[in-house]
Amino acid sequence: MAVAHAPALRSYTGRLAAGRVLAGAALLVAVATLPWLSGGDPARTVLRARSADQDPTPSQLAAVREQLGLDQGPWVHLAHWLGGLPRGDAGVSWVSGAPVMPQVGTALSVSLTLMLGALAVTVLVAGLVCARTVFLGSRRRLRQDRAGTTAAVLASLPKFLLASVLATVCGVWWGWFPSSGWEGPQSMVLPSLALGIPSGAMLGGILDQALPAAFHEPWARTAYAVGMPPGHIGRNGLRRTLPGVLPQLLPTVVALVGGAVAVEKIFNIPGLGRLALDAAVAQDLPVLQTATLALVLLGVAAGTAIRALRHALLGRPLRDNALPALHRPPLTVPPSLRWITTACALALLALVTAGLLRDPLQVDTAARLLSPALEHPLGTDALGRDLLARLGHGALRTAGVALAVTAVSAVIGLLLGMTPRASAGPTEVASTLPAVLAGLLIAGVTGPSVWGAASAVCAVGWSPYAAQTAALLEQERASGHVAASVALGAGRLHLLRRHLLPAVVPALLRNALLRLPTTVLVLASLGFLGLGEQPPTPEWGRLLSENQPYAELAPWTVLGPAAALVVLSVLAVTGSLLGRRNGERQVPGR
Repeated sequence: MAVAHAPALRSYTGRLAAGRVLAGAALLVAVATLPWLSGGDPARTVLRARSADQDPTPSQLAAVREQLGLDQGPWVHLAHWLGGLPRGDAGVSWVSGAPVMPQVGTALSVSLTLMLGALAVTVLVAGLVCARTVFLGSRRRLRQDRAGTTAAVLASLPKFLLASVLATVCGVWWGWFPSSGWEGPQSMVLPSLALGIPSGAMLGGILDQALPAAFHEPWARTAYAVGMPPGHIGRNGLRRTLPGVLPQLLPTVVALVGGAVAVEKIFNIPGLGRLALDAAVAQDLPVLQTATLALVLLGVAAGTAIRALRHALLGRPLRDNALPALHRPPLTVPPSLRWITTACALALLALVTAGLLRDPLQVDTAARLLSPALEHPLGTDALGRDLLARLGHGALRTAGVALAVTAVSAVIGLLLGMTPRASAGPTEVASTLPAVLAGLLIAGVTGPSVWGAASAVCAVGWSPYAAQTAALLEQERASGHVAASVALGAGRLHLLRRHLLPAVVPALLRNALLRLPTTVLVLASLGFLGLGEQPPTPEWGRLLSENQPYAELAPWTVLGPAAALVVLSVLAVTGSLLGRRNGERQVPGR
C-alpha cells in the first residue's frame, strides 16, 4: 500500500513545490514593478518620503533617479536584489539609506511574537464559541441547532475599532496594560485581544457548525453506549472535525502578521505589516520586496505545518480511502432564530428608510460631533454631516459591493480548490499578500476606483475558500461511499453533483457569510488609503475609518456604523441558517 502511494505522493509534492515557486516568483515580480506601474514618478515619491515638507525641484528628482538607478528599469533592480539574498544582503532602503535585512528581521520578530499571542487568543475564543456543542454532543444531548449569533457578532467587530476601545479603556483609563509601544510581554496583551477575538469567533463559528456531524457518526453512538467518558468522546469529535477547519488557520495566521496594519498603528507596534505598508506607500522597493518575501516564506511554512497536522489527525483512514463521511444530523431550529432574523431585518430596513429621507452630503461646521438627539438620531461626524443619512445612503452600496466581492471570491476559491494539486501553492502564496498591497498593485494599473478595490480583495480573498474546499474534498474523496459509487460505475459528474458539492458548499457558504464584515472593512481600508471608494461617498466601512480618530471624544460616530455592520452580519448568518433548515433534504447517496 505504501509503495503504491509513493509515486502519487512524490508527484503531488513536486507539483506543490512548483506551484509555490511559480506563485511566489510572480508575486515578487509584481512587487518589483510597483514603482513603474503606479504611473507616477518614483523619484518624487521617494523624495517626499524622505522629506515630507520638501517640494522637489527637477535637479533633485534627477539626482534621486541617478542615485537609485531608476532609469535602468525594474528588472535590473530585481536581479540585483535576488543576487544579494544568498549573501544575506537585501540592499539598503531607498528612503532611510539603512540596510534592509535588519529592519525586516526586527519587524518580523515583533510580528511573530504578536502572532503567537493573537493565535493563543484565537484558539481560546474558538474553544469558548463551540464549548456548548462539544459539551452537549459528547453526552448525546445535542437536539437543537445553534443560531450562531454570538460568533457572528464577535467576528464582525472591526479590529481597529476593538483596538481603539481596548487601548482607551484598558490602557489609558484603567492603566492595566501599555496602550502604545513595544516594551515587553505586557505590550502584546491588548493587540493580541484585538486581533484574536474576531479571528477566534470566525473559526469557532465554522467549527461549531461542523461538530454535530462528528457526534452523529456511529463511533460516537457506540462510544457513548459502552460508557466511554464524555471527555474522550469530545476530544475525538474535535479530532474528527478539526481537519476541515485547520486550513482556515493559514490565512488567519498570515493575516495576524501582514494584515494587522491598523492594529499595529493604533498601538504603535513596529511590526512587519506596518513596515510593508509604509514601504509600499513610499515605493521603498528593497524594503517592500524583502518584507513580501518574508510573508511568502511564512505562508509556505504555515501551510506545510497545517497540512502535516491535518494528515496526522486523519491518519490511516485518509490514506486508505476509508474515511467516514460527515453528515450533519437533523436538528430543531431554535425558537429565537426567526425572531432574531426578523428583528435584524426590520432594524436594517428602518435604518435605511430613515437615512434615505435625509441629505448625506450636507456639511454644517456649526454642528460638528453633535451627540444623538431628535434632529440627528445618530449624531453628526467631524464635518457636521448627519450620520443616519450617511448610513442609510451607504447601505446598498456597502452590502452590494461586499456581497459581490464575497460571492466572486467564494466561487473562485471553490473552482480552484477542486484542483488542489495545481492550486495548493498559489493558495499559500495568495494568503500571504495583504489586500492593501494588492490594492496598490491593481490601482497602479487601473487607477483608484471602487471596482479596483473590489478586484484587489478578490485577488487575495479567494484563498480561504480554496483551502477549505481542497480540505473538504480530500476528506470526501477518501470516504467509503464515494469509493462504492466509483466501483458501481459512477462518473465524475455524478460524484460532483451527488457527493462532492453537497459536502463542500454548505460549509463554504457559512464561511463566506462569517467573512462578510471583514470584506466590508478591507474595502473601507483601501478607500481610506485612496485606492477605492472616494469621499464624500457614504459607505459603512469608510465611516468607521474616517471617524475612528474621534472614537474617544465622540463614540457615537463609530457606534452607529459598527452596530449596523454587526446587524448585517447576524442577519446574514441567521438568514442562511433559516434558509438551509427550510430547504434541507436528504442528499441521495450520503
